[in-house]
Amino acid sequence: MSTVSESTRPRAVDEFLSRVHPLFIGGEWVQAASGEVIDVVDPASGAIVAKVQAADATDVDRAVSAARTAFEGPWRRLAPIDRMRAMLRLADAVEAASDEIALLETLDNGMPLTAAARAVRIAVENLRYFAGWCGKIAGDLHNLTMADTFAYTVKQPIGVVAAITPWNFPFVMEVAKISQALAAGCTVVLKPAELTPLSALKLAELTAAADLPPGVLNVLPGLGAVAGQALVDHDGVDKISFTGSTATGKNIIRSSAGNLKRLTLELGGKSPTFVFPDADMQKAVPGAAMAAFANSGQVCVAGSRLFVHRKVFDQVVEGVGAVADSLRVGPGLDPDSQLGPLVSQTQLDRVSRYIELGREEGAEVIRGGDRVGGEGYFLRPTVVADARPEMRVMREEIFGPVVCAVPFDDDDLEQVAALGNDTTYGLAAYVWTRDVSRVHRLAELIHAGTVQVNGGAPLEPAMPFGGFRQSGWGREYGEAGVDAYLETKSVIVRL
Repeated sequence: MSTVSESTRPRAVDEFLSRVHPLFIGGEWVQAASGEVIDVVDPASGAIVAKVQAADATDVDRAVSAARTAFEGPWRRLAPIDRMRAMLRLADAVEAASDEIALLETLDNGMPLTAAARAVRIAVENLRYFAGWCGKIAGDLHNLTMADTFAYTVKQPIGVVAAITPWNFPFVMEVAKISQALAAGCTVVLKPAELTPLSALKLAELTAAADLPPGVLNVLPGLGAVAGQALVDHDGVDKISFTGSTATGKNIIRSSAGNLKRLTLELGGKSPTFVFPDADMQKAVPGAAMAAFANSGQVCVAGSRLFVHRKVFDQVVEGVGAVADSLRVGPGLDPDSQLGPLVSQTQLDRVSRYIELGREEGAEVIRGGDRVGGEGYFLRPTVVADARPEMRVMREEIFGPVVCAVPFDDDDLEQVAALGNDTTYGLAAYVWTRDVSRVHRLAELIHAGTVQVNGGAPLEPAMPFGGFRQSGWGREYGEAGVDAYLETKSVIVRL
């Protein structure tokens, strides 16, 4: 496999990149009211690869109106089986365009092309899985305390949803939110991250093949402080589904109070990894390393705090360091690259500053920590030792390829869990041990929405996902994810 260059890129991708992309509202491409344009930058080179128009509050009004019209009209009247068929058609269209989407994702986000291709496959699986929920949404019959009554509940779609998505896994996160909302019968205004809007615009193009009614999906690239804020403030939006930082999540909570929007918030994390002496080290060491370094650490569930039993601490930390040294950092279009760049100069500066803060606070950087190359936003995977609980590198979400290794001596699982729970977050945790009793006891004690044991499994559409504490509100995926887009109505009939 050769490196994809401008000379070897598919013509469809070059044509897509050459356009200044307008907004997608009501099934049509429309010009942004402000005429403002956002430059799309390739993080592997720092070069501008595309331009998109930026939505403002006027455009948000138009998109919400289109979504409301579709919700009250054709989409709500569509039989569940026809809604399912539309979603399956969209899945087929995405699958057919998967190579093009993956390439756009790599140019936009920087992730290796193999990772982008895998993310597109997961997106297709999400669409097909949630399409299956269209005909399975149901209420219940209830026996009441009073006689001569017939009572039941029904589930109804909330209405117009604003889906605000992050830049670290753009396409798969966009599709996941859309899939759950559409399965429930809602309509969507999608606001992709301003750094990575291309795959969302490609998805908008593909809705023609799915024959979605106009207004069911609207796509508004734009600045978070402008278009995102306008969506959060808009009284015509019934629900916000947001993935991003905890600070932005708190702002959304405040701003959504006007009409008491329903909220699903998947926010930050500072997830612990625990390695016990009985773990299968051939799996635990690379597993712990990639829990921190995958996608250049730009993962909300990154295992950025590594707690290792002192009996095997040196062995594990040396092994994780060896993995860090071995990972090839380079452009996502280079097939030899295992880690791509950070998404922007701002993110590179932020992560680099955290590494320096660790040094200033007394921690030791024993692997990596330096920039790679002279262009693009590349950073070598970093292993930090001698970190104390009060240090910022241990407490704050860095969102880069940085892991802090800490030994523990105690075999009391409550004390071990307390190490992992010493955080304001609670999104995920990773456990490596062969002891089944330890697994289930520790899983009970850890304050996190997901606990993966001995590698667990990647994000699974059938399993609910979300966080405790400041890692968010509500759950996505599985039945819980669909239910988050539904209201429950009680009907009581006196016979």
